[in-house]
Amino acid sequence: MRTPLITRPGYIKLKAELDYLWRTERPEITAKVTWAASLGDRSENADYKENKRKLREIDRRVRYLSKRLEALKIVDYAPQQEGKVFFGARVSVENDDGDERQFQIVGYDEIFARKDVISIDSPMARALPKHSVDDEIVVATPEGKKHWYITEIDYPDKQSTAE
Repeated sequence: MRTPLITRPGYIKLKAELDYLWRTERPEITAKVTWAASLGDRSENADYKENKRKLREIDRRVRYLSKRLEALKIVDYAPQQEGKVFFGARVSVENDDGDERQFQIVGYDEIFARKDVISIDSPMARALPKHSVDDEIVVATPEGKKHWYITEIDYPDKQSTAE
C-alpha cells in the first residue's frame, strides 16, 4: 500500500501535467483523430489508429491523475521538523564502509525518473523518521541489516512554504 503523501512541489508538478494533458495535448490529438476520421476508411488509416491509441493513453493518465490528486495529502515543511528527519527532508547518510548517499524523502508519485529521491515507503525512509544528525539507523534489507549514520538534514522546500 502506497502512503498518499506528496510534497507541495510534487503536487504542483502533477497538477501541471494534468492541466497540460487536458488543455493542450488532448485537444491536439482529438483534432488529429477528427481529421483522420474525415479521410474515410478507418480500418486502414494509420493516422487514425495511432492517434486513437494516444488519446486512450492520455485519457487513462488524466483519469489516474484526477483520482490520485484527490487522494494525496500535501505535506508542507513545519519549523518543528528542523533538526529531525520527516517527510520532505533531504538527508545525507554514511555507513561504516564510507558509502555516502544523499536523497530527499518524497511520495511515491515523485520518484519516477529521479535519482535524488526515495519513496516514503522504502526501507531506508521508514527507518529515518524522528532521527537527528549523528544518529545511527538500522535498515532491514534483503541482504540483512545495514547500519547508516545521519550526517546532514535539510528541508529544501521550506523556502516555498515561507512565502
